[in-house]
Amino acid sequence: MSHNEDTGKWGEQVAERLLRGKGYRILGRRVRVAGRDEIDLVARDGRVLVFVEVKTRASERYGRPLAAVDRHKRQVTSRAAMRYMRKLKDPDILFRFDVVEVIGSAEGDLPRVRHVEEAYPLDRRYMV
Repeated sequence: MSHNEDTGKWGEQVAERLLRGKGYRILGRRVRVAGRDEIDLVARDGRVLVFVEVKTRASERYGRPLAAVDRHKRQVTSRAAMRYMRKLKDPDILFRFDVVEVIGSAEGDLPRVRHVEEAYPLDRRYMV
């Protein structure tokens, strides 16, 4: 496993702990729905299905981790979320896209963690 993969996995564990602490139920980690489409975390916040993108950075020297969730990443995550929900066969399901920013490293001090709820909407190409 590369350093970036190790860092990403560590960040996802930090994000998962944060979400569990807020009462979220984790349904899946690194969920692959088709091909290369992957969702970092899938969780439930009450009745709402939450697709979570985790962005981990050692520092904010080059900007906030949230800025890395660009248009392409939002499209890919939207596509993956729609495929995931099709399998559930529940047309009335409530859902949203969150981002958890993790700043730090496994070897360093306690990381700074920010949870951005409703970080972005479903990409318009997938809206009905």
